[in-house]
Amino acid sequence: MTDEAIRSPSSLRFPRAVVTGGCGFLGSHICDALIGAGVEVLALDNFSTGTLDNVSHLLDDPRFSLRETDVTCGIDVPEHVDLVLHLASPASPRDYTRLPLETLAAGAAGTHAALRLALRDRARFVLASTSEVYGDPLQHPQSETYWGHVNPVGPRAAYDEAKRYAEALTICFARTYGLNTSIVRIFNTYGPRLQWNDGRVVPNLIGQALLDEPLTLYGDGTQTRSLCYVSDTVRGILALAASRFGGPVNIGSTEEVTVHSLALRIRELVGSHSALRFLPPLPDDPCRRRPDISLARRELRWRPRVSLGSGLRATIAAFRAAGTGSSESQPRSQAANPS
Repeated sequence: MTDEAIRSPSSLRFPRAVVTGGCGFLGSHICDALIGAGVEVLALDNFSTGTLDNVSHLLDDPRFSLRETDVTCGIDVPEHVDLVLHLASPASPRDYTRLPLETLAAGAAGTHAALRLALRDRARFVLASTSEVYGDPLQHPQSETYWGHVNPVGPRAAYDEAKRYAEALTICFARTYGLNTSIVRIFNTYGPRLQWNDGRVVPNLIGQALLDEPLTLYGDGTQTRSLCYVSDTVRGILALAASRFGGPVNIGSTEEVTVHSLALRIRELVGSHSALRFLPPLPDDPCRRRPDISLARRELRWRPRVSLGSGLRATIAAFRAAGTGSSESQPRSQAANPS
């Protein structure tokens, strides 16, 4: 399969897909791509972190339906399902710190419910895991064979351990029932529809720059991130779904930048006069983060295409259009007419 093949409806042979967390940042972009590929999509979301605004443009599409559902309480989908993409979980530092028990439940009970749905119909199952399973890594770059360096009782533990458990549960379903599962480890992803101050570095810095507020850096700013634009991440996830590969497989950019240089770049692109403000390091904050994507290149023929400059410009434009801070000052939308 080539990179171009994922754009063709023929490359996604799934008449109907369920996307848990379908109204979140990444989940809503996944729904867009599936609809564009001719797949009928049912999005499930409890709106604890996702918003109706993210999928409002899909509500009149006959191929899209939405149900307000807490997957940790079970999933009731009477229709036949061909593909289950499990993305339901708080994912930003702000949200999983605010909702630690809900985050653990999404990784445990939510993953179990999604796997049971896939097992019922022998559907393809894709778990959205994370680079956080590597913790503050002692291996660089991080390959899928690395077991990680995670603090199980630290401030990030709810998210890290929820995803590690979800991976174990997924592989046990595959081994026990022969279920067609796959695991994608998603590295830092950014783009339109991110909450502007959700604790992730790109939206935080863009939001601060647009308001001419000081750009907050934790520690000395030498910690690194590898930032992948959302369209590239989505393309990688769907390439995995269309394959027979089980993973785990890293999906992320290999363009590694320091947080300090990222702040300067965002300030320049915004045209901001923001000063830099250095605060004490965050506990368990990874010092270096960059994926080894050799496996994705070989098994999925995938690589990121969007440069950091292009992705940042598109994200800044989306933030300007949305109005910085508007998502934070208003209550999260609820599903008006869930089907």
